[in-house]
Amino acid sequence: MKREEKAAQAGRSLKILHIDPETNWGGGESQVMGLLSYLSRNGHRNHLLCHPRGVLFQEAKKLDVEVLPLSMRNDLDLRPVFRLRRRIRREAYEIVHFHTKRGHALSLWFGRPHPAVKYIVTRRMDYPVKKGWYTNCLYNRKVDGVVAISRKIAEVLIAGGVRAEKIRVIHSGIDPDCFRAMAECPSAPGEIVIGTVAALEERKGHRFLLQAAAVLKAQGHRVRYRLAGEGTQMEPLKKIVVQSGLESDVEFAGFVTDIPKFLSSVDLFVLPSLYEGLGISVLEAMAAGKPVVASRTGGIPEIVMDRVTGVLVPPQDPQALARAIAELVSHNGLRRMMGEKGRERVLKDFTLAEMAKKNENFYYELIGAHPAGNPGRGGG
Repeated sequence: MKREEKAAQAGRSLKILHIDPETNWGGGESQVMGLLSYLSRNGHRNHLLCHPRGVLFQEAKKLDVEVLPLSMRNDLDLRPVFRLRRRIRREAYEIVHFHTKRGHALSLWFGRPHPAVKYIVTRRMDYPVKKGWYTNCLYNRKVDGVVAISRKIAEVLIAGGVRAEKIRVIHSGIDPDCFRAMAECPSAPGEIVIGTVAALEERKGHRFLLQAAAVLKAQGHRVRYRLAGEGTQMEPLKKIVVQSGLESDVEFAGFVTDIPKFLSSVDLFVLPSLYEGLGISVLEAMAAGKPVVASRTGGIPEIVMDRVTGVLVPPQDPQALARAIAELVSHNGLRRMMGEKGRERVLKDFTLAEMAKKNENFYYELIGAHPAGNPGRGGG
């Protein structure tokens, strides 16, 4: 089917520039890929500016997308500004979508190379936003719309002075089909394996999981732990493992590319984050039919239904974490029920297609050409 025919089915074809200059691959980049794939299938013309040495650069080349190099050293790197302003004017984009904080910083210098262009930014982190001229300029003056991936992030933005009418809550999503086989595969008998997938950084709270592991071992629970991810806390966490006598219980799996395979090897998923915009890894675990124990922080309570699809605990509380894990370790039926409910919830509300469709609707709304139907202002 030609691009024009696809666009006629979905609404008017748009020309969109996406900007994501990060070198690392994370949940945000997986969302960009899902969005690009959806938009391309629906007849929109997509150009992507991203780091030439980043994983996103190579992955996006597999799609019907024009992929262009963009290197930025930091938020203050102004080298790309003039070239990008010329591109926006020359290509007459209708939408420019900044997908990261670093990309968003470029908006300070863009102006309006042509009057029809609309700027939109996605905010993925739930860190506090400081009120002041900088936030006002970035969010109220320089962009036309803000996507918050959770209601918690929307609250943080509003508290920081961002105008509520600019914000749309659009939850991130995943492709649940990738995890269907995992959800249908029964757990192997024997020791319970607890897994987590997260960058080994302080904000992810791994040390509290290890402290909980020491408590559980002292109580006589036979549990093993698989930690997938890399980061600056690798060595400090390994020291905690040794000091706690957990060497035979904890495995550092490193960076994992096959998440469905990794999740097939665990019985229970734990994410003890201190901050979490939403929690893509939690959605993936739920899609794989795994019960979840996670911190009651950021956007996590918007996806994990406490006592239904998992258990929520206060952040930085290893004792509460240990109690929640112990309960699920001891009850096979409860784990199975929560896993089933979790997958049902993802299928209903948290797919990549749903996320992408809501972004597309927001684009139409911003340019005043929304197709029939209500995009759900502030919904998600």
